[in-house]
Amino acid sequence: MVALKGSDIDKFVARPDRARPIVLVFGPDAGLVRERAETLVRTAVDDPKDPFQLARLDGDDLAGEPTRLVEEANTIPLFGGRRAVWVKAGSRNIASAVELLIASPSPDCRVVIEAGDLKRSAPLRALCERAKNAVALPCYADAERDLVRLIDDEMRAAGLTIAPEARAALVPLLGGDRLASRHEIGKLALFARGKPRVELEDVMAVVADASTLALDGLIDAAFAGRTGELEVQLGKVHTAGTSPGTIISAALRQVAQLHRARLAVEAGASISEAAGGIQPFVHFSRKPAVEGALKIWTAARLERAMAQLADATLETRKQSSMAEAITQRALLALAVNARRKE
Repeated sequence: MVALKGSDIDKFVARPDRARPIVLVFGPDAGLVRERAETLVRTAVDDPKDPFQLARLDGDDLAGEPTRLVEEANTIPLFGGRRAVWVKAGSRNIASAVELLIASPSPDCRVVIEAGDLKRSAPLRALCERAKNAVALPCYADAERDLVRLIDDEMRAAGLTIAPEARAALVPLLGGDRLASRHEIGKLALFARGKPRVELEDVMAVVADASTLALDGLIDAAFAGRTGELEVQLGKVHTAGTSPGTIISAALRQVAQLHRARLAVEAGASISEAAGGIQPFVHFSRKPAVEGALKIWTAARLERAMAQLADATLETRKQSSMAEAITQRALLALAVNARRKE
């Protein structure tokens, strides 16, 4: 059984074993899954943008044509060189396609399968863990030591150091999604450019932005139907000086992301998988709120909410003096609708 753990995963990603050309990258940390999959693909071919070197396959399409994976893996590049296949698993089972590949692998082609969180009993995971020519790389949320290493690596790459108290304050604000963590650290490094090192006040100014946190809480309360909390969060947002236009824009972004995720749920994806798909766009700490909203709202109801928010945006522009009241009314309407079952 080949299921790597801990540092062995990083070693494999840095120097993949040619005897195991089939690689399943999966787990709840969508950002880390994407990062490792991209690294494996990038090091497998000379030019990932060349379609003759890298074939990209959709898992749902592959489920209906399982022999295609073997055909793509054994295709010789038109102009020579190395070749790789990148499969993005969807809601349909592709175990039969992978089983055919395991029986007829190509040692000269790396096949990277990117998937979401898979249970130990999931056919695709079980298949790759059992096969001698395949390997499974689970991607879970970074532990504290992983985050400390990530912070130090990113700061070093930016030519910066970070004060111990600043690092200690930054660690709890990260995690859950590797790409989101890198994004936050990157913002901090950019903010501190020109300084000898990153200090605690830099972390508080950039990553722990009070107005942003208040706005996130307001939007999450609205889509969860928590009207009492909504009133409290509205007070915090107004105290922070957030404009009505910014509030409505944040609500529109959220409803668009929820709509896309809800469509995935209605197409067969799990709530967790769908929420993970929008994780790069929201802070990891909001995942429970996103999952809760996906259980409450249907795609059709989200479409109506999107139209209502668009109307509210127009009204705030027509009646700027009433913008705050219009925004409050729109969010309260969202919260009331969230409490309804129809």
